[in-house]
Amino acid sequence: MTTIDQPLATIATAPEQAGTPTAAEPTRRGLVFWIVRYLPAEVVGTAAMVMGGLLATMWTDAAPLIAVAALLGEIVGFYAVLAVTIYIEQTQVSATRRRAAGRTAVLLVAEFGAAELLDTFLVRPAALMIGVWLIPDPLWGMLAGKIAADIVFYAVAAGAFTVTAKTGLRDARRRRAAPEVTP
Repeated sequence: MTTIDQPLATIATAPEQAGTPTAAEPTRRGLVFWIVRYLPAEVVGTAAMVMGGLLATMWTDAAPLIAVAALLGEIVGFYAVLAVTIYIEQTQVSATRRRAAGRTAVLLVAEFGAAELLDTFLVRPAALMIGVWLIPDPLWGMLAGKIAADIVFYAVAAGAFTVTAKTGLRDARRRRAAPEVTP
């Protein structure tokens, strides 16, 4: 039986040396990288959004309440998948499961914090509400609002991901000054 404090090296393959770029690690990320990274979370988040929004229509016709239910469903579905994805990434560069879990929380906030605040409190509720208000079918209204909000969200989140990768936060590198050589 393994514990959360057990070093990952005893239960998984040894990670590559931190800070050393690999041949498979691109210096510039293309569209395929972003699709592979975010598509599973988007699929689950969208399904949860539709379920939440449609369940709300059973009790109300109010666009704001439908939008809030859809928003909450999407947040839960989206971040559940991303938490698992980032945790798996971090087990490769962390000494223990506890460290990987902590790094996962830090990276979720670093990558999505600003985007999520803007998205949750301004862009997405307005986009979902306008979509449900303008398009008679609530399902299509929610999807149209979601797409509009996603454009803004990913512009901010992709920028934050790039910053965490370039600063070494994502792969546990720490930028250190080169040791001084004494004669």
